[in-house]
Amino acid sequence: MIEKKLFGRTGHLSTRVIFGAYALSEATQRDADCVLELLLEYGVNHIDTANMYGDSEKLVGSWMKKYREHFFIATKTRKRRSKGTWADLQQSLKLLQIDQIDLLQIHGLTGTIGWQEVMQPGGTLETFTKARDKGLVRFIGVTGHGIKAPEMHLRSLENFPFDSVLVPYNFALMQKPRYAMNFETLANLCHQYDIALQTIKAIACRPWGDHPRTYHTYFYEPLDSQEVIDLAVHWVLGNPQAFLITAGDILLLPKILDAASRFQSRPAEEEMKTLVQTFDIQPIF
Repeated sequence: MIEKKLFGRTGHLSTRVIFGAYALSEATQRDADCVLELLLEYGVNHIDTANMYGDSEKLVGSWMKKYREHFFIATKTRKRRSKGTWADLQQSLKLLQIDQIDLLQIHGLTGTIGWQEVMQPGGTLETFTKARDKGLVRFIGVTGHGIKAPEMHLRSLENFPFDSVLVPYNFALMQKPRYAMNFETLANLCHQYDIALQTIKAIACRPWGDHPRTYHTYFYEPLDSQEVIDLAVHWVLGNPQAFLITAGDILLLPKILDAASRFQSRPAEEEMKTLVQTFDIQPIF
């Protein structure tokens, strides 16, 4: 089974691996049911989805009649103003077939203009807090892709006590000094205020080139052998603060869960440097 840890100050004892339901965005119900069996086998009790992930919310919703009490459900919106945010929230509740979302997240908040829209009166954050007051949402988070994510999350946390953040995190990316500095500053702040630290892109290898894409991972070509996935996953889990959100392809999910179930310690730095050189791993941002 996969190790569990309190998810920040939410009180949820979460598996340190969270199912990234982008993997279901083009899946069939049969695919989704196979994924459900796998999640239950490994004890995964936390799902991260989003309104814009194709059929993901609908497929996760099909599990909720029987398994709502088992899963902590997180979803997201990209909307920056109240009207669109409220519409997304209502649609998410309907598709997920639940009365309350455990964690609602402002998605991809790394641009200055969008950040200003979200934070001002009539913006997404105001709508989120009203939804929380109405009991439609329990906790509020913020997510970000790209090199600016940790820095922008620090700015966001200066303005609102978010319950969780989500950032890219892997060995190759942390070799960028400025990114590593901002990530560590963010991680220290999360530790101080008991904010859940979610991470993505654990098994990213390099940006997709011109060759045909063999996996559904949107931003990047993934590592795909069990041996190298083990190293990448174990490196992330070697940070005791980190929660790892699985990659966006159901073919990779069994390997990630298998790796996580066998985690004992973080691989040595020299071993990770050899991995980077052998597989020509490149930061994707």
